Amino acid sequence: MTQTSATRIDAVIIGRNEGARLITCLASLQGMVARMIYVDSDSSDGSVEAARALGADVVTLDMSQPFTAARARNAGLARLDGDGFVQFVDGDCEVVADWITKARQFLMDRPDVAMVCGRRRERHPDASIYNRLCDGEWDTPVGEAKACGGDALMRISALKAVGGYRDDLIAGEEPEMCVRLRAKGWRIWRLEAEMTLHDAQMMRFGQWWNRSRRAGHAFAEGAALHGHAPEFHWVKETRRALIWGAVLPGAIIVATAVYPPMVALLAIYPLQILRLSRKMKRPEAIFSVIGKFAEALGALEFYKNRLRGQRRGILEYK
Repeated sequence: MTQTSATRIDAVIIGRNEGARLITCLASLQGMVARMIYVDSDSSDGSVEAARALGADVVTLDMSQPFTAARARNAGLARLDGDGFVQFVDGDCEVVADWITKARQFLMDRPDVAMVCGRRRERHPDASIYNRLCDGEWDTPVGEAKACGGDALMRISALKAVGGYRDDLIAGEEPEMCVRLRAKGWRIWRLEAEMTLHDAQMMRFGQWWNRSRRAGHAFAEGAALHGHAPEFHWVKETRRALIWGAVLPGAIIVATAVYPPMVALLAIYPLQILRLSRKMKRPEAIFSVIGKFAEALGALEFYKNRLRGQRRGILEYK
C-alpha cells in the first residue's frame, strides 16, 4: 500500500491475554498499515513477545492506574502524529482483507468525515445465543451515524483536536468521543462493507448479564455528560432501562404488598416481549426485556458512585 504523510495509515491494537486471537489480529494488518502499535494491559500469556515477533511496537500500559480501554487507546494514539489515519481495533478481532483500502478511500473522498466503520461480525454467532445477540447488535444502519464502535478508521488530527478518548470511561468511550467530534462539525459514517470478525467467546448468561450492566453504566454516564440539548446523548436509553428495569418492578412489588392481586401487573413484561417480537426475533425480544434489569443495575451503580464521589472499576465479561 503506497502511503504519503497525509494518507499514511497506522494501527492501534489493544488487548490482554488474547493469545491466538491477537496473532490473527496482527497478521490481518500486516502489509495494510505502516505501523502496528500494540497496547498491552498486563498480559501473562506471551502476548507482548508474540506482538513484537510480528513487527508491532509494544506499549505496556501502566497498570498502577485504573484500567480502561479508553486509556489504552489513548496510549496508542499518543505514539502517532501527522495528518494520516489510524485504524483502531480490539485484539480479539481480525480485520477483513480489503476493509482498510475501502475506508481510507472514503475518508480521502470525504474530508468532512472524521471516522468511518463497517460491519463488525461475530466469528461464531451460532456458538451461543449471547454471541448471536452481539452479532445482531453490530448490524447498524448504513450511512451517516452518530457513532462508531471500537473498530474504526479515524483521522489522527481530528481525534487529537478533541483530546482523544476520555480516560476515565469504563465503557461507551467511542460514542462519547463522537459527540465531541460532531460538535466540532465532523461527521461519522458507517459503510456497507465488511470490517472485522470478532471473537466474543460469550457462552454463559453471567457474561451477557455483566456486559448488559456495563451498557447501563455507559448509558447513565453518557447521559450525565451530554444529556442536554441538542444532543440528549443516551437519555432515552437510560430512561428506558430505569423504567423497565427498576421503576416498574419496584412499583409492582409495592402494589402487590398492599394488594396481592396486583401481581398480575407482571404480565406487562410478556406483553412487552410480544410487542418487540413484531420487529425482532423472539429470542432477541426476550433478552431485550431481561437486559433492562441488568442495564438498570448498571445505571444505578453509576448514580450511587457519583453521589459518593467514587468511580467504578472496569466491568469485564470475559
